[in-house]
Parts: sequence; C-alpha cells; structure tokens
Amino acid sequence: MRLRDLARFCVILLMGLASAAAAAPASRYNPRETFAPLDLYPPPNAYRSADGTPGPAYWQNRADYTINAALDPATHAISGTVQIRYTNNSPGPLDTIWLLLEQNLYKPESRGNLSLGGRPGVLSEVPLGFTSGMNLDDVRVTVGGRTVAVQPIISDTRGELRLPEALPHGGQAVIDIRYHYTVPKEPWGGRNGWMDSKNGPIYSIAQWYPRVAVYDDLRGWDTLPYLQQEFYLEYGDFDYSVTVPANWIVASPGELQNPDEVLTATERARLAQARQSDKTVMIRRWNEPQGPATGTRTWHFLMHNSRDVAFGASPAFNWDAARMNLPGGRTGLAESAYPVEATNWSRSTEYLKDSVERYSAKWYPFPWTVALNVAGPAAGMEYPAMAFDPIDASPKDLFSVTAHEIGHSWFPMLVGFNERRWAWMDEGINTFIDVYESDEFNHGEFAPKRDSEYAPGGGNPVDEILPVLADPNAPPIMSRADTIMETYRHPVTYFKTALGMVILREQILGPDRFDPAFRRFIAAWAFKHPDPADFFRAIDSEAGEDLSWFWRGWFYNNWQLDLAVTAIRRFPEDAAFKGALVTVESLDKMVLPVTLRVTFADGKSRDIRLPAETWIRQASTNVPVVSNSPVVRAVLDPDHKIPDKDRSNNVFAAR
Repeated sequence: MRLRDLARFCVILLMGLASAAAAAPASRYNPRETFAPLDLYPPPNAYRSADGTPGPAYWQNRADYTINAALDPATHAISGTVQIRYTNNSPGPLDTIWLLLEQNLYKPESRGNLSLGGRPGVLSEVPLGFTSGMNLDDVRVTVGGRTVAVQPIISDTRGELRLPEALPHGGQAVIDIRYHYTVPKEPWGGRNGWMDSKNGPIYSIAQWYPRVAVYDDLRGWDTLPYLQQEFYLEYGDFDYSVTVPANWIVASPGELQNPDEVLTATERARLAQARQSDKTVMIRRWNEPQGPATGTRTWHFLMHNSRDVAFGASPAFNWDAARMNLPGGRTGLAESAYPVEATNWSRSTEYLKDSVERYSAKWYPFPWTVALNVAGPAAGMEYPAMAFDPIDASPKDLFSVTAHEIGHSWFPMLVGFNERRWAWMDEGINTFIDVYESDEFNHGEFAPKRDSEYAPGGGNPVDEILPVLADPNAPPIMSRADTIMETYRHPVTYFKTALGMVILREQILGPDRFDPAFRRFIAAWAFKHPDPADFFRAIDSEAGEDLSWFWRGWFYNNWQLDLAVTAIRRFPEDAAFKGALVTVESLDKMVLPVTLRVTFADGKSRDIRLPAETWIRQASTNVPVVSNSPVVRAVLDPDHKIPDKDRSNNVFAAR
C-alpha cells in the first residue's frame, strides 16, 4: 500500500472510531481491567515451576496403610486397626502429625452439621444419621525405634498427634490405631451409610479409617475441617482386609488377594472368563450359593499408589464384570455390584468399561487394574477407581452418573487436587471430560450431557449459563469450596467450570493446542498435588497463550459477555480498495474470541475470526472487510458458541 493510501485509510479508521464511540450505548468494559496482569499464588519457585509443572525440588509426603476391619450388621458398626507408615519427604522435621476423622461429621455439634444452618426437613426428631463419630480406642506412635502411647487432641474432624520426637527429613513414623464407629443410616454429606433392600442390607463404606492429612509446600498441614467438601489426601499403598458375614460380597477396587478363600470355583472361573470378554459376564447372582449361612469371611485387597480406598458390602449384590482394554496392551476389569431393585443396572459395566477406555485413550491411561460401580445408599460419589451410584437411576441417568463418577479417577484421584479448597478442580474439570464421553458413547446414545440443576430443557449450554452470570449473588469459581451455597454448587462448580473448559478448548485455543497442553498437565501432576496456579500456568505455557484475561473473567470473577455489531460503513468511493468497516463493541466486562460473519450483496459470506485482543485497547473496534461486493449484513457468533447475554445486538444490517 502506498503511504498516501495508508494515511487516508488511517483517517477513515479514526473517523469511524469517533463516530462509533458517539453512537454506542454506555459500555461497562474497561480493557485495562480485563487485560491487567494476573498475579498467581504462589509465585514460581523450586517446588512449582513457571510452566505449571512440578519444580526440580518438588516433594510430597507419603502414607502407606494396612487396615484390618470388621463390619457387624447387627450393630451397624465397623471396628478394626489401621497401621499408617508415614514418610516425611519435606525439607524440615515434623513434630506433629494430623489425622482426618471424617466420621465426626455425624456428631450433632460438628462444624459440618452447624455450617448447614440446621438440616432441612428434620426439625422434630433426631436424624438417623447422627452417631458418636470416630472413636480412637488406642493410638501408638513409633519414631526412631521408640514406641509411645499418644492421646490425640481432637478438634472436630481432625486429630493432632504430638510425636515423642521430631520426625526428620526422610524419616518414617509408624502410627498404630485401634478404632470403631457406627455406620449412619442416612448418608447425608458423609458419603457413606447403609440401607435395607429386599434381600438384605447394603453398605456403602467410605471414610472408614483414620487418615493422614496432607502436609505440603503451600500451607504446611492442610487441616480444613470436613464440612462435606470432600477430600485432600496423600498417596501410598493400601493393604486392607474386611471381615463380613460369610454369605456376603465385598466389592472394592483393589486386587483381591485371597479369591480361593472367598469365592467359589464357579465364580473364579467366571472372573477368568470376564478378563477375556468385552461382553459383560455375570460373576454371581445374589441368590447363588456363596458360603455358610453363619460365620464370617475376610476379603483381602491390595491397591497400589492410591490416595484412598472404599468398598460396598451386601448379601444382596448381583456382581458382573468385563474386560477393559487400556493403552499399551494393558487390560483390566470393569465390575458392577447391585441388588435386584436396580432394574437398569444390567448395562452398568458396559457404561463403566466404555468410560474408562475412552478417558484412557483421550487423556491419560487408567493406572489401576479394576474399575467398580456399586449401587447403594451413597449415590453419586467417587473414590479411586470406584463409584457409588443410585439404585433407581434411569438408563440415561445411570450412564451419566457412571461416566462422571468414574471420571473422578482422573480428577482428583490421579491428579491429586485439593477438593477441600477448590471443588471446581475436580468437579468442573471432570464434568468437562464427561461431556465428551456423553457425545461419543454408542454414537451419542445419551448425548448431550445435561444436569437438571442448570439445563432442564437440554438447551444450548451457552444460554443455560446466562442466568448464573447475571446473578449478582453467584460466587466466582475461585471461591473457597465451603463458602458456595448448595444453590450454586452445580451451576458454578460443575457447569460453569466445565463450560469454560469447553470454550477454552473449542473457541479460544482449539483442540490441537488445548489437548496436548491438558495431557501434559495430567502427566506432569499424576499422583501429585497441583494448585489452581499450576493449572493456569500449565495451559498458558504449553498452549503458548497468555490467558490472564480469561482466567480473570471466567474463574476469578462472574463477569458477563455482551458483544455487539453497531455499524457498517462503506469505504469512500476514492479509496484504494473497496469494502466496508464493521464496528464491533464490547459492552460488558468479559471478552472472548468470536466469529464475525459478513454477508455481501451478491449473497456470498465470509467468516472473520476476531481474537480477544480485538478489545485489548478499546471497547470499540472497526474491522476492515475488503471486497468488491458491498457488505449488507454482519453477525457476531453466528453459530451460537459463546455466552453472549444480549444476542439482539449481534446482528447489524446495512441500510
């Protein structure tokens, strides 16, 4: 372009900008606010690198468990012993160790109970879910070869063990605990409990042994009380045994160590068949002979490199299984346990198998050998390689909840997020991956994924989120998990996070940049403890994009988006080229990349991709469209991909 033509074109642009500014409605948009630098905590250091990966000096402690417990259905009690071998890999010595005692949630005066403001609908009688909590009958700690009895200092759902001597870097403390507690009838908030069925009681058992809290480089001991916002745990190996009545099944995702002692020859043969079958094989029907009617049996399991274990137990279970085909030629077993009342569970293992195989191929290989789905009173809750799901779910709901809950085996069971503080990191990111599982399973049999809390009509999710963004009381995603009211838990923690991830993948970065960055983040933090800053930095660095404006608007704030087309002006007749200026404006605080579709007088159209930086300096921008045919119409977001709060101003027709 000649300098004279360039100067004339610049004058045209400036005149257009002035004209657009005069005609535009008042804008709430401030580019210096939206695109301001975002300070992430903690700053990069030797433990956590600037690219969002663990630093060269990253460390975390380890807890290995040996558990021997018995379930007594006559008293609904669990009693047993746990030995915890706790290794201090932190740079300095530790003089205390903190335990997590989540069963104390069920005490009437627990912080978790009082934080609810009273249990809705239970005002005139004592709830069946109240218990005396976790009772520690004997605690002994061995450090440096010296064993002493310790009286824990109990504070709500935490217990402090003051060590007889400091545990040095590299040292190991052995904690031996004898304990008991009563399993609650109602699994409110505690995610475990028991219920009656036609053919016997069903127990969903979790948080069933004292566990060690996390000591990390961010906060030292992370001892937030259990207010029902799930968990943050160390990794280790679990050697655990559960004693139940002899004719019961114990369903757990560890590798069964004593099949000859607890399974019949027929059941062992069927399990061997299932290991070679892509079709579901029934291992045991509830009414098949299992063992003596009296006495007990002990089921012994081993699970490596996990942060927790859970189990279901009942005489009423049907039990089936099928082979999972995993990357690298590995295989595993998908298993389901459910009573006869679970009339839609015949496909549970099919749903489970497909979810694990797709997540493994798409994101990161499933690291364990068993994936398990159990029907019972604790419905819609996850543990490593395991899900508790509802007995009465419809086929679509069972698929959706199975895909979601087993997806948690990646987030936070594999990538060890701190659920106590950042519920969005496991619930939202997991909802994001199961959106695609719903699309892909059996050619979209149950697609699209929707949750009734935020999309009762199954409409476009970018429209379904608009009431949340417009709600002045809706909390930002980056709120402490305990502060988010139940009203907003699904809309914000699950749905808004997942939709933000979909927008990031499909509208901001594209799958070719997002997917490798996301996979790298998972691989870098597998069996480790990332924080939000690590996630944001990892995506920024690997995808090659400063996304501060997006993290700020979508995660740190609950900002709205309102993009508009406000003018189409033809170039002057004596301009060096033909075409028009299309004025696009940001009228609210959030911006996103968007497609501008212009239609010409000859009926043809053209898509122009506008990046977020279109509005990095100003609220109003003139987009030059060079063409021989006049521009007669311009539309922002013609394919309805972004959550624009006012779509009426997305279209402008030339007069």
